[in-house]
Amino acid sequence: MVFEGPGQELVDREFALPTLGAGELLVEVTCTTLCGSDLHTHSGRRETRCPTILGHEILGRVAELRPGDPPVDLNGSPLAVGDRITWSVAASCGSCFYCQHGLPQKCEQLFKYGHERLGERHPLSGGLAEHCHLARGTSILKVPDELPDEVACPVNCATATVAGALRVAGQLTDRNVLVQGAGMLGLTAAAMASHRGAREVIVCDPDEERLQWASRFGATRSVHLEPGSRRLTDTVARVTSARGVDVALELSGDPASIEAGLQLLRTGGRYVLVGSVFPSREVALPPELVVRRLLRIEGIHNYTPTDLVAALDFLTAAHEEFPLAELVVARFPLREAEAAFQHAEATRAPRVAVVPGE
Repeated sequence: MVFEGPGQELVDREFALPTLGAGELLVEVTCTTLCGSDLHTHSGRRETRCPTILGHEILGRVAELRPGDPPVDLNGSPLAVGDRITWSVAASCGSCFYCQHGLPQKCEQLFKYGHERLGERHPLSGGLAEHCHLARGTSILKVPDELPDEVACPVNCATATVAGALRVAGQLTDRNVLVQGAGMLGLTAAAMASHRGAREVIVCDPDEERLQWASRFGATRSVHLEPGSRRLTDTVARVTSARGVDVALELSGDPASIEAGLQLLRTGGRYVLVGSVFPSREVALPPELVVRRLLRIEGIHNYTPTDLVAALDFLTAAHEEFPLAELVVARFPLREAEAAFQHAEATRAPRVAVVPGE
């Protein structure tokens, strides 16, 4: 299903299956979940090069391998036709400056699934298709069969991004954690922080309906944000003996949320910014506050291969502890992908799935 631009319905087009090059493989897509960035692109709130095939939270099975060139997954396990797999949202070269400095997601030759303009060499690069052509330099993981599609599909975007955020947040055992935003990322972060032994997981959001999910995903306290309310400040003060939280994870990208979060950190606290992936007004950042309170602020965009491994490990261990499958609230066949976008926009559901063959 080809996206030609905002305001235009997806177009059903056929493409020839590729001749595989070194390190490449062909995957039969079994499920794609619509990420927030897909919705932003589809509606025109986010720019991308068109025409393209959207979708990057993809699950599939190996359909074809290059003869004599079997790739291995991140755990060193050889891949075979029929293996159920997930893969990184982007392929990287492994040799440029950023790849050599531990930032493969910023590769100078980055190939990003669900974001590439259609071309003759590699048109099947998104999840809203029956097949996806994986490029050399893609990080791949086998997915256990016991994980439902609805649980496993977001692992290579939402879950891995949160795993990257928690990696830089540091030790969470017996820590007080603030999660700002109760969407897909926020609920995943709450569950992962709880799973890692956080003492308190405080989730806040202006949307009361979203907050109703929070307690089922590890939140010890949910705070409805209202203009002029001190409820969040008072809650943090009460549960931390007025010291502030050890870690705050900002997942909404709202400048006002960032400014509020800075004030809620304890001395020596860590602030991880994840949601600011779109233009916004500048944030008021008092440098004296940062210096005197020894704050550490770090941004996370996408993730590294180790984060993808951590994300899948989390889902495998915790998929029965939290109702992760329920975050995918509806399924649509591939031919109805346009309706899937409309449903996701209308309901603001955490995730909607598009499934070829249904």
